[in-house]
Amino acid sequence: MLAKINRRFVPAYWDDFFNDTFFTNNHQYGSGVSTPAVNVAEDDREYRIEVALPGMSGKDVRIDLEDDVLTISSEQKDNKEEKKNSYVRREFRHHAFKRSFEMPETVDQNKIEAKHDSGVLVIRLPKKEEVLQKAPKQIEIK
Repeated sequence: MLAKINRRFVPAYWDDFFNDTFFTNNHQYGSGVSTPAVNVAEDDREYRIEVALPGMSGKDVRIDLEDDVLTISSEQKDNKEEKKNSYVRREFRHHAFKRSFEMPETVDQNKIEAKHDSGVLVIRLPKKEEVLQKAPKQIEIK
């Protein structure tokens, strides 16, 4: 983990950046809680959310849209028991995460699509037609 930055030598905003949880491990041993890495991109036609889900299938993930908030979540429970002679070994694993994104008004919520491939979930959020038809224009100065 990085040491605290001395404010005398570095501006305050850099101090906050280097001491943020971005540089810490989000997964704590035994907690079963982690936050998957997410990329969010925008182009002229859509927004795109890419979520890294290594080792998970599309069936392990749930996507909900409620009150203009898109929520991606997963919960996996694993109980294993092994008996050998007089010994019993039990292992319990619980892994869960939830990520939420507020939808901009420009998203056509009826056309949202999701695809899972090779450990990456890609959610496409197309923009509304009326937004796409607004071509940029230059305002003349009189």
